[in-house]
Amino acid sequence: MQFLFPSFLWGLLALSVPVIIHLFNFRRTKRVFFTNVAFLKAVETQTSSFRRIKQYLILASRILFLLFLVLAFAQPFLPAKNGAANRSSGLGVNSLYLDNSLSMQNTTENKRYLDLAVTKIDELLTLFRQSPNIQLITNDFSGEDQAVTNTTKVKDRLTSVDFSSNPRTLESVYKRQYNLAQKHNSSANNQFFWFSDFQKSTAGDLRKLKTDTLNKLFLVPVQGKKNQNVFTDSVWLASPFIREMQNNVLYVKVYNSGSEEVEKLPVKLFIDNAQASTASVNIAPNGSATATFNFTVKDKGFHRGKVSFDDQPITFDNDYYFVLNASPKIQILHLYQERSSADYIGKVFDNDSLFAYRAYNATNVDVGQFKSANLIVMEGVEQLSEIFKASLDEFVRNGGNLLVFPSERPDLVSYSQFLGAFGIQSFMLNNQPVLPQSQQALAEPNRQNPFFADVFERTTLQGVVNTPVMQAAWTWSGVGEKILTFKNMQNFITSTRASQGRIYVCASPLEKSYGNFAEHAFFVPTMFKIASMSSKQERTAYNFSEGSINLELPNAKKNATYKLKNVSSPNNKIEIIPIQRIVGTTLTLELPKSSELADNQVLESGYYELKLDGKTEKLLALNHDNEESRMDFYSPEELRNFFAGQKNVTIFDNLLNGDFVKTFQENNVGTPLWKYCVMLALAFLFIEILLIRFMKG
Repeated sequence: MQFLFPSFLWGLLALSVPVIIHLFNFRRTKRVFFTNVAFLKAVETQTSSFRRIKQYLILASRILFLLFLVLAFAQPFLPAKNGAANRSSGLGVNSLYLDNSLSMQNTTENKRYLDLAVTKIDELLTLFRQSPNIQLITNDFSGEDQAVTNTTKVKDRLTSVDFSSNPRTLESVYKRQYNLAQKHNSSANNQFFWFSDFQKSTAGDLRKLKTDTLNKLFLVPVQGKKNQNVFTDSVWLASPFIREMQNNVLYVKVYNSGSEEVEKLPVKLFIDNAQASTASVNIAPNGSATATFNFTVKDKGFHRGKVSFDDQPITFDNDYYFVLNASPKIQILHLYQERSSADYIGKVFDNDSLFAYRAYNATNVDVGQFKSANLIVMEGVEQLSEIFKASLDEFVRNGGNLLVFPSERPDLVSYSQFLGAFGIQSFMLNNQPVLPQSQQALAEPNRQNPFFADVFERTTLQGVVNTPVMQAAWTWSGVGEKILTFKNMQNFITSTRASQGRIYVCASPLEKSYGNFAEHAFFVPTMFKIASMSSKQERTAYNFSEGSINLELPNAKKNATYKLKNVSSPNNKIEIIPIQRIVGTTLTLELPKSSELADNQVLESGYYELKLDGKTEKLLALNHDNEESRMDFYSPEELRNFFAGQKNVTIFDNLLNGDFVKTFQENNVGTPLWKYCVMLALAFLFIEILLIRFMKG
């Protein structure tokens, strides 16, 4: 047995006071004479013996009362099993980490993990009721974490802790606890506690975590039976873009992180807050399934989409938000010098509302217009000037697409210099006369080529009765993907990745004398496919965990300040000004972390408007990462393996197994005995009263 305050043992000297009083009776006696002395002597003997017993009993009661009263102030305790000293009222910091990540919504015995952890922390705080050095840390990493206070204030804060959408690795948690504790107690002897479900996808690599041996770390898993959880993995469209008043197809991949099959889960699709379609999926354990939705939109522009299903008890990932941009304008810039007499390019693009078509003679065009184009179609341009080449090079490297139809006699030197920089080489002119007998048939398109994935989907291979016949004006080789070829495998149209853009080269002009490609059924879908692939499609959704997002703004202003405003939650109209930069037409936004927001600001999944001077420039959908949706956790045994050899780390079994607080107290704090001392002191005081009151004689 040891004493928390041994200096109070000096109070044991007070035990001599009742002993002195009982040994030396300072009362004066008066002698009285009686006639029958023998009788009085007998009575006196009997009374003296009884009185002596009573006095000894009272003396013992008073001594024991004082003894246990002094011991109660000295606070005796049985030492902890591991030999650790009691730190509940010492100078060391007791830092408590409460994992309030979204995965703590999981339930067991009809109670959420977070609520179970709060209850146990509240019980643990009773052991530190005399300590002024209590610290509570959550995933918010807020300013309140830095406060070292008492148990009363920490308990008050526990009542207001809510879920955080910003998971933290346990390494970052330990560094924060350690750094904050060092500010208040650099001599170590601190105690760190982790109350967490220890989710594998967010905990980080615990094998690399090394702790300071002068501080103690206690891991308390909050876990139950593994639950099923379904979440949306990804959303994508069947075609590169959607059009109003037409049937569109959306694919949704949903994932099951549980060990049991999910059968006939209803998945709903909402467009502009109205249910547009529904589907039912069966998902294998730890597998995925794809739901297919058909939908239409009435108007052009941005539309709010949402995929939703009911999956209890984990609900934070039941909704997935995305944005659809119907019929976005694809900017087509047609530059010509030898323009085909039938103007095939103009007929393809000028009569469709999907395209913003402009045509200029290549000798008179303002190269500044290149920046606003998605696709430049260059037809019959004989020679490329230095300024023209430099402007086209910048256009392609910044993400633009270029389609080249040669003139009848192209200047190979200028074209070789320009295209050779992108790996397109060995240009040679075809010196054969332009005659029908010199034309060759094109080979049938390769259906396995992704370029034709949705171009000929309704045409069987046997349905291609004939293919275009053409005569090449030039030939080339080098890097690139073959889109169409002659039957002798000579290039007809190739596609070459050029930095962020792409270059398409055709072997023949569009004049009728070179063949019938421009009038064949292949021409229009091929041109549409090249144009659609040139459109810089907006992503349907972004994740907060990406850190930064890139947005294409054709009219981006250099010194403008863009804002993001949440428009999906009526109770959270948060508006933030993220760190931003503009390069060309690309706006990069650095999404803030939860710790960088004000205390009353929360980034929630939903729709956000990109605003400039009060005007909405774009509509974005932001979702939280699905890392926390994967219900896979480290077991106590796995945690013990990670921290094997670190004696200052203690891993408890599941919080639900046994009395954690009692086990911690016995192993690390010791068993306090002062309560028993108080009870015994009161008991002996009560015995003394009874002896004086009822023991006569």
